[in-house]
Amino acid sequence: MKKILIQVLTIIIAISANAQSKKTKDKNAIKEMCGCFEITFNFTETFNYSKDTTYLSSRTKVSKGLEWAGLVEDENNKISIQHILQVGNPNKPMIVKHWRQDWLYQNTAFYMFNGNNNWVFEKKEKKNVKKQWTQKVYQVDDSPRYEGSGTWIHIDGKSYWENTTTAPLPRREYTQRSDYNITLRGNRHEITNYGWVHDQDNSKVLRQNGKEDVILANEKGYNTYKKVPNSRCKAAKDWWITNSAKWKIVRNKWNEVYGRNTNLSLETKVDNKPLYKHLFSDKMIEKTKMNAIIESFVK
Repeated sequence: MKKILIQVLTIIIAISANAQSKKTKDKNAIKEMCGCFEITFNFTETFNYSKDTTYLSSRTKVSKGLEWAGLVEDENNKISIQHILQVGNPNKPMIVKHWRQDWLYQNTAFYMFNGNNNWVFEKKEKKNVKKQWTQKVYQVDDSPRYEGSGTWIHIDGKSYWENTTTAPLPRREYTQRSDYNITLRGNRHEITNYGWVHDQDNSKVLRQNGKEDVILANEKGYNTYKKVPNSRCKAAKDWWITNSAKWKIVRNKWNEVYGRNTNLSLETKVDNKPLYKHLFSDKMIEKTKMNAIIESFVK
């Protein structure tokens, strides 16, 4: 009996160690997305299915810049990375607070985009997200964008994560067209020998109440992040150090909103301005005012 018990304990310890090793590999892969990167964003429409003979495909879009991705939180079950764009003259660059990505281990609470600035709250069973990581992506003002769960895969020298989820239109699209209202994003994040790549196979979807979704067109996205010395992103890194306290207040308020665990609808504008213009103002620094303006956007 004692021998059997020892064997069982040995197996349990081995399984636990292997699981921890896998989780450690996951976390290390996620944190490879931190640092200073030369970025190239490539998007092109591949196929269209519109029955409108006057339909015009979106133009191919290519943009480049420098981006600092800084580690905001590094906990056992959560990793948060803030992206900061650095563009223009290297001697006097323009700094733009960009997107944020949070990675949560075995997360069960989701806000799924449903078009027209609405997110549906969903609670998943633990068994359906076992050993998975949720990537939650936020707008420049830390309001919701999209999220989805998947398993990090480490095989044949590759580390990658995949998920398909609904998302709002990117800025390059919603400023140009309104014939669809959802981007169905097929996301693949893969760590490479030069940094990482965000590979996308997207569908442009028109969603209307009481009707089946209509796919207007498909789109290919291929965004590369080439790691370069951190010194090249010094301006972006310094800006974040100076402004991080303000944005922690913003994140805390949004966390309180998300913690309500109910469907979320947001105003597009308040006082004729989108949320990011309110929060980006240098005059917007008081906690009570920031909390109030965020709450004013929640319907």
